[in-house]
Amino acid sequence: MADPVEVIRAACLDGLPHGFLGRTGGVSTGLAAGLNTGLGSADDPAAVTENRRRAAAAVLPGAVLVGVYQVHSPDCVTVTEPWGDEARPHADALVTDRPGILLGVLTADCAPVLLADRQAGVVGAAHAGWKGAIGGVTDNALAAMEALGARRERIVAAIGPCIARASYEVGEGFFARFSSEDPANERFFAPGRPGHCQFDLEAYVAHRLAAAGVGRVECLGLDTATSPDRFYSYRRATLRAEPSYGRQISLIAAG
Repeated sequence: MADPVEVIRAACLDGLPHGFLGRTGGVSTGLAAGLNTGLGSADDPAAVTENRRRAAAAVLPGAVLVGVYQVHSPDCVTVTEPWGDEARPHADALVTDRPGILLGVLTADCAPVLLADRQAGVVGAAHAGWKGAIGGVTDNALAAMEALGARRERIVAAIGPCIARASYEVGEGFFARFSSEDPANERFFAPGRPGHCQFDLEAYVAHRLAAAGVGRVECLGLDTATSPDRFYSYRRATLRAEPSYGRQISLIAAG
C-alpha cells in the first residue's frame, strides 16, 4: 500500500486549504521517486500528472490546480480563471480571490511562500529563489494581493521547506551582490570555508516580507538539502552528480 501524501501545514494559515508537500505519497520512481510534481523534470509525464492530481486532492479535493512556468523572476500574475499546463505564463508568483482555484508553486531548494488575507478572501503563492527574492517577487505578490482588496497588515505568510543556511554555500560574488544592494544584508551570511560563506535564504525572505509590512511571517525551518527521504533538492542532486531531480509543490486556495 502506498504511503499517503504528506501535507505540512502552517499555523498562521490554519483553517485555509493549504499545504507544503514533499516527496511522500507519489508514484514516480528512480531519482525522482515519490511525489514529483515538476512538469519540466526528467520524469514520466504520466507519473507527474498523477502526482499533481494526488497533491491537489490532498489539499482541496475538487479544486483546479493552477501554476506558472517558473523562471526565477520577480513577476506575479493574477488568476481570474484556470488555464491549462500548456498555457502557463512565465512568472514566479500567483494571487487570486476566486474560490476553488488552487495556486501551486514548485521548489527544490528555493523558498515556497504561501500568503493569505482571510478577511479579503485573497491568497497568494510565490517561488522565491535568491534571484526572485532579491528582485522582489514577494513584494510584487503583495502588491497584486492589494489590488484584489487585501491589506498588508492583515496578510499572513508562511515560508515552507527550503535550503537552510548550513547547506547553502555561496561564493564571494554572491555575497557582494546582496551586500551592495543593502549593507544590512550581510546579517544573512555566515562565515564559511575560504572564499565562501553560508546564505540564509529563509531568513532573507522573511525579512523582505516583514519589511514590506506583512502582519505575520512564519518560518517552518525545514531544510530540503539534508532530508533526502522527505524533500527534493537541486543542491543535493548536484553535489551527488545526479543527472536529474524532482520538485515538490506548495499549494493554497481561498476556499
